[in-house]
Amino acid sequence: MAWLATFALGVVVGWAIWTYNRLVRLRNQVRAGWSDIDVQLTRRHDLVGNLVEAVRGYASHESALLHSVTALRSEAMRTESPARLATLESRLEQAVGSLFALREAYPELKASGNFLQLQRDLVDVEDQLQYARRFYNGAVRQFNDGIQRVPDVVVARGSGFREAEFYQAAEGERTVPRVGEAA
Repeated sequence: MAWLATFALGVVVGWAIWTYNRLVRLRNQVRAGWSDIDVQLTRRHDLVGNLVEAVRGYASHESALLHSVTALRSEAMRTESPARLATLESRLEQAVGSLFALREAYPELKASGNFLQLQRDLVDVEDQLQYARRFYNGAVRQFNDGIQRVPDVVVARGSGFREAEFYQAAEGERTVPRVGEAA
């Protein structure tokens, strides 16, 4: 009878260790996904800063738009909450779309090789960012499922695992205008 209790205890301990390790792996996937988003957002923020400087030289009287883009970029760079960051990034995408619209009013801007390269690079970053967001949200879904699943929830709560936030746009900001393609 003692061997049965020892065996049962061994099974429970083995399951707890396996569950804990699986949850750690899932949490690390979420962190890696967030890191990928962070890398792409950093690239985007650098490009947006360069884009603002390129536009500033041609469209100096568009200062309100340039200031708005710069302020949104700065705020987004300081934000760590995925939900808040998604809202800011959506607003930043709209403002950058307005910057690209300026190219029609300024033919010399439209012809600028630097502006066109920045525009192409930003479109590329947007594609990579979309992939990183999907990967991150998939990792968050798996992790959140893992910590909520019975009986794994016992190990998750006991070990301090908490739900991760999805990266999603706020209501009303789900449709984002497309950033103009390079001509």
